[in-house]
Order: sequence, then structure tokens, then C-alpha cells
Amino acid sequence: MMNGSIKVRYLLVAVLGLTLASCGTVYRTPEVVEGVAGGTNVRVMNLTAESVIQANRSAYAPRSLPDVFSRTAGSGSGLRGTGALPSPTLDVQTRPNALELRLPPPVDPGPYEIGIGDVVLLATPRAAGSVEQLSGLLAAQNSRQGYTVQDDGSINIPDVGRVRIAGLTIEDAEAALFQRLVENQIDPTFSLEISEFNSRRVSIGGAVSQPTVVPVTLTPLYLEEALAAAGGITVEDQDYASIRLYRDGTLYQIPLSQLYSRASLTKTRLLPGDAIFVDTEYELARAQEYFAQQITLVQARQAARASALQELQLEVSLRRDNLDEARDNYKARLDLGADDRDYVYLAGEVGTQSRFALPYERKASLADALYDAGGVASSTGDVSQVYVLRASSDPRELGAITAWHLDARNAANFALAPRFELRPDDIIFIAQQPVTKWSRAVSQILPQILSVGNAVSN
Repeated sequence: MMNGSIKVRYLLVAVLGLTLASCGTVYRTPEVVEGVAGGTNVRVMNLTAESVIQANRSAYAPRSLPDVFSRTAGSGSGLRGTGALPSPTLDVQTRPNALELRLPPPVDPGPYEIGIGDVVLLATPRAAGSVEQLSGLLAAQNSRQGYTVQDDGSINIPDVGRVRIAGLTIEDAEAALFQRLVENQIDPTFSLEISEFNSRRVSIGGAVSQPTVVPVTLTPLYLEEALAAAGGITVEDQDYASIRLYRDGTLYQIPLSQLYSRASLTKTRLLPGDAIFVDTEYELARAQEYFAQQITLVQARQAARASALQELQLEVSLRRDNLDEARDNYKARLDLGADDRDYVYLAGEVGTQSRFALPYERKASLADALYDAGGVASSTGDVSQVYVLRASSDPRELGAITAWHLDARNAANFALAPRFELRPDDIIFIAQQPVTKWSRAVSQILPQILSVGNAVSN
């Protein structure tokens, strides 16, 4: 059984708890109440995508930093010159006239024709039967080894003999092979493909990274692909470089400057036997001498201006010190509260109740201020009761306040916070959770209950 002191304590707890719940006079907690009360007219507006646009329409221009923060120490005076220097003894070489564009005529070479040196691959079904007599065909399929077209234009197939296919398209070559297999009473089920293209090529040289020979395959070969295969173009002066194309004894020319400005030129189709040479008509040796002379003149100017540079460096250093001093003075005035600054105030269940200074030269959002103060207090804050309290700027509406309400129980609504622009003197308020109110009320009265109980028991 409980002794008398314990009974007294429980009785006091019950009595004071009922008193707290009935009258609500022991603990008060702030909240946002819509309507007119105490001379204040509060209108609650739920935050939505549309209402955010409405709230952001209110006029506001962020404060600008003083001009001292935009000036640099190097602005103002320049270097003193050294007067006129003698003219160069070497005249600039006159460059050649603009290079002429001479394109090869458009041509369609037709389907690829098998040539000497190409490697063809014959593939036959794996099923057993009379086709197994073609041991060479099976070997070609299984080991991926084909038949090289010999100098006489034919390939030699075991048990079939030599079949001439040079100069034929793949379809014509398949027809010729089909006829020979039928003549030798062999199942003519097979497929033919070219595994190596060695008979038709285009050579590339000159001012390229890697001169090479590019094979012409079943698909068209264009100029851009050939240049890429050679590692790209390397010239000292692209304005006067050109691509020379030799075809059937005729020289064609594409200036490099036009190649880059006209994308269609890169699609120039190349034919077997074409020779590409990247060349330049402009001799750079004399230009290098001229540039060397100009460098000498520049060095003379630099030597004469060395003292002027030193004076300028001293002047810049003094200016920088003056700017730093002015900026430090302004920061000190801010720290001491001597200069006006726009603030937003955070109250209620935020991480830290404080004031948030609106930035210079840009606008801040609800998210900026809220999370600068630590966000919503996770243990006590009610995420469904986040408000931005904004007083009316119209003097005729003194006491009118709009409470922009963010209900963040749906976490997706937090996406509105970075879009909601703050204004000077806004108040961000987060209400308590219901259980937080009770917990704080109990924490206030519990020590008094215990002290009274101790007194009664004694």
C-alpha cells in the first residue's frame, strides 16, 4: 500500500493537471490565428505554386554594396610609353591570294567489286550432309579463316577448284560460286562476305598526324573519315593550308578554311586510288624572321618601361590598401549596427531563433533563411504549421498581416520554399507540435508539484 506522502503527491499531480487542462493559464504557446484580434487583422494564405507568384510580386530591390566593393586597385592610370621606335627593316611577306576551291565532280562508283588481295569468307551450315565434302568451307567457317583472292583474280576451294571472282560484286560472286558447287554436285548452301578489304585504298599524307592508307569498304568513304584515320590535320597556318586530291591525273583542291566553314565539303566522297595530301602554299620561314624582329622591338619597349612598371606597382599597392581599409570600415560599421541592413526574423520551433540578414544585390528565399537557422526543429516543430508573416506596406492597412502558410506534411511542398522570395521584416514562424505543448507545461509545473508534495509529506 502507498504511504501518505505518495498519496498526497499523486493527488496534487492530478489536481494540478486537471487545472492546467481546464483553464490553460499555466503555459502559453504562440500560434497563428486568422481573423481580427487586438487590432491585428490576420489573413492566412496557403502556399501553392500560384500563391508563391502572387507573394513574389511585392516590390523589393535588394540593397547594393557600396561602390568601394566594385572598384579594383588597377583601375585608373596606365603605363607611360617610350615614344616611337624605328620601323622594322624586314617587310611583312605578302601572303598569296585566297586559295581556289576546286572540287572533284560527283561520282557514284556503284557497288563494291572484289579485287586482288581481298579476303573472302565462305560460311556453310554446320549440319551433316553432302556439304561436308567442302572441308575448306567448313574450316573457313569454324576457324574464321577465309580465302585470299590471288593474282589471277580467283580463289582456290578444296574439291571445287579455282573460281574467278575478282571484278565481281558480292552478288555476282555468289552466283558464280553457286554454279560451280552445283556442277560439282555439292550442296550449294553457303554465304559469302568480305573479311578484309585490301584491293581498294586511299592514301593520306602531308600535314597530318599519322600518314596512312585507308581501305575502301562496302560503305562510302568520305574525306572527314579519311582525315580522322590519319589522326587529324596539323598545320602551322590553317588559313593558307589546303587539301590536295589527286584522282585520275587531275589535281583538285579544298582550302582548309572553307573545309571548316562548309560542312558539306567534309562529305566529299573518295574513290579507290585517290591520293590525299594536306599542304600549305605559304612559306612560314620569312614570317618567323619578321615575328622575331617584332619580339625584339617589344623587348626594347619592355626594358624602357621597367621603371614605369615599378611605379605602377607601387600605385596599385597604395590603392589596394585604401580599398581594403574602406571595406574593413564598412564591415565594422555593419558589425556595430551603424548601417541599415534588411533582416528576416525566425521564431518558434526553428533550429535557432535568430535574424537572417538579406543578402546584397540578390533576393533570398524561404529555404535560404530557414535552413541557415537549422531548419525545422525535428523533435518539437510542427511541419504542417510553417508560416511567413508579412505586414502590409500600405499605410492605410496598418495592422494587416498576411500569413503565408506552408504545410510540409507532404514533403513535396518543401519545393515551394526555394521559390518563395523573402522581404525585409518578414517573420518566419513554426508552431509547436501538440505533444510539445503538453511536455513543456508538465516540465514547468512538475518541480512545483514535487516541492509541494515534499512539504505536505513532511
